[in-house]
Amino acid sequence: MSVAIKQDYLPFKHVINHDIMNCTAEGVVGNHLYSGRALGISQPWDIIQLHPHLKYLWQAIIAHYQRIGLRHSHQVIWDLDLHHIGAHVGYHASVFYFGIQECRYWGDSQYMETVEFINSKNNFMQLAEQLGVDVPKTQGFESSADIDNTIIDTATYPCYLKAAISVSGVGIYRCEDKTALRYALSQFDKDTPLQLQEEIITDIFLNLQYQIVGDTLYRLTASEQILDGFVHQGNRVPARYAPWESVDPMAYWLKDQGMKGIFAFDVAVMQTDRGLRFPAIECNPRFNGASYPTLIAEKLAIRNWSAISVSTKHRSLAEIDLEGIEFNKNTGEGVVMINWGTILVGKLTFLLAGSDAYQQAVTTELMTRL
Repeated sequence: MSVAIKQDYLPFKHVINHDIMNCTAEGVVGNHLYSGRALGISQPWDIIQLHPHLKYLWQAIIAHYQRIGLRHSHQVIWDLDLHHIGAHVGYHASVFYFGIQECRYWGDSQYMETVEFINSKNNFMQLAEQLGVDVPKTQGFESSADIDNTIIDTATYPCYLKAAISVSGVGIYRCEDKTALRYALSQFDKDTPLQLQEEIITDIFLNLQYQIVGDTLYRLTASEQILDGFVHQGNRVPARYAPWESVDPMAYWLKDQGMKGIFAFDVAVMQTDRGLRFPAIECNPRFNGASYPTLIAEKLAIRNWSAISVSTKHRSLAEIDLEGIEFNKNTGEGVVMINWGTILVGKLTFLLAGSDAYQQAVTTELMTRL
């Protein structure tokens, strides 16, 4: 297998629409603004679709990217209607998640069916068993009604109750005992597919990203997850571990089934009496939070970085002072804005480039300015 990093859109021109509203959890503030984070991974020859509310921030973000030497598209469609991804001759589609709606305008049903299949945690576990991929002990259920008193009484606690299809930690409950499990079950509709999973005792979780270009599968980047409980907050590179062999069989299976572009596996790192174990938790058959800093870091030749999401009192990029800490290509250190459109609701995501000590120092300084 090749381990070189390639960017999906380098060989082609793309219409980029990374709106997440068709596949995201309801009620999360600012989700409609996430299309902005794809700007940094675009190329000058691409067309990008952005939410019209981001027009107010355009001049400030392109000035930031110009100062740090990050090339990107200036061909903007201020509208997120998916029909644009199939309406431009000579352009390929780049979307956050290739589901039913996206397939209507791009027409790759095999790709869509593979994405929909592996996006189910229950399907993921069944496939892992078939392929011999190490996973936590897990029981899958078609509905909450299938989890009866016998299952509740015999479960090993603590455990996790998860919706088979969930986003960003929504629909995941840690259950200390039978009472907690019964409460968690009450939070789901009766017909929701669920899984009951053993607790993995570790504080190290990895994100292993792959990329398919043409008919070739590449290992893209291994990063460590920064978590708040089980909600993803960011990633750091390099990771202490990169156990690609633990999920390679599933990555090859996905390629053979028509998967395209970028996808990733969440993998735990566990110390056991027999040595390290790397159980796979789930597959994200799409771009994910680590993809944007990963590809921007590649464009800027950054090898040591972390990406974090933070809150801010500001509601305009013009109010964010990055003087003295903005990324500098000559030193390879500094701050890059990744998810910038969400400042309209008081949230931002930054890439912090440099040594671990520098990242800690610049984080402290950055927080004083937000």
